[in-house]
Amino acid sequence: MRKLGRSLQSAGARLLVAGDRKGPFEYALPDAELLTLEQQLALPLRLGGLLPVNHYVRKNIGYLVAISRGASCIYETDDDNAPNAHWQPRSSTVKAIPIRKTGWHNVYAHFSKTFLWPRGFPLEGIEASRKTASLDRTAVKSVFSPIQQGLADGNPDVDAIWRLVQSSDIRFARKKSLALQRNVWCPFNSQTTWWWPEVYPLLYLPSFCTFRMTDIWRSFIAQRCVWELGGVITFHAPEVVQDRNEHNLLRDFQDEVPGYLGNGKICQTLEKLTLRPGRESAPQNLIACYEALVANGTFPAKELRLLKAWLADLEKVSGGLVL
Repeated sequence: MRKLGRSLQSAGARLLVAGDRKGPFEYALPDAELLTLEQQLALPLRLGGLLPVNHYVRKNIGYLVAISRGASCIYETDDDNAPNAHWQPRSSTVKAIPIRKTGWHNVYAHFSKTFLWPRGFPLEGIEASRKTASLDRTAVKSVFSPIQQGLADGNPDVDAIWRLVQSSDIRFARKKSLALQRNVWCPFNSQTTWWWPEVYPLLYLPSFCTFRMTDIWRSFIAQRCVWELGGVITFHAPEVVQDRNEHNLLRDFQDEVPGYLGNGKICQTLEKLTLRPGRESAPQNLIACYEALVANGTFPAKELRLLKAWLADLEKVSGGLVL
């Protein structure tokens, strides 16, 4: 976190830390601001009191506070990721190799010869992902990418199945970025991820799913909605090193079971939706995605209450309420 703080200071950015019931209760880093649970609950937001406690989704309040202060970009990460020498502020227009073959694409196969896959990649597609075609590394194009994911060296974001049978220290190659075009799917996480204002509504982390699926299922919904903005999701070579916090791998496995069984179905449902193009349609498209996933049994109906509170709060902070 000290390394992250120094990197943010050099970029002229501030660090917002979303606390929870178990802490932290103070954060002695220069230019860091801690939002304790008590402070979150005291904010004039509908969502704060509806979100569960001791849950990853408290980050939603951090997003709203940053947006209320006019953030021109939001970079999200966790406290076990340290920026490497290549970490730098990014732009929403980026040069990358476009991936056009529709279906699932294992981006890790581009950056590593080790057989591994991102957390959230459907189990039924893993074996086929070994045979990813070689890419034309000269076919780099400039693309609009309002969501960008950096990779993590050391202990990258893989699922519990991989971790239970492998223990390698992974170092990804520094290869050119990949831009996934429309109808190309790959999960992205919340470990080192960049968001621009066009997609701020899509930051919402759902509550009524397991801890291991909240950012993954958000990623599928965000990918579907980004297509209607004429944008793509981009994956970059490593920009952080993860010294992973201690996890119970069998508990992680249990929390990932809904994804192992449902990730493919989720994307099939989302791909069939007819959504509206344009930035102004992002909130309606987000609701349409969640309604479809409630209808197919992925989320319970009570998720919609929190989603609508998020959108109401987002409208308030976008309209000038500064937190």
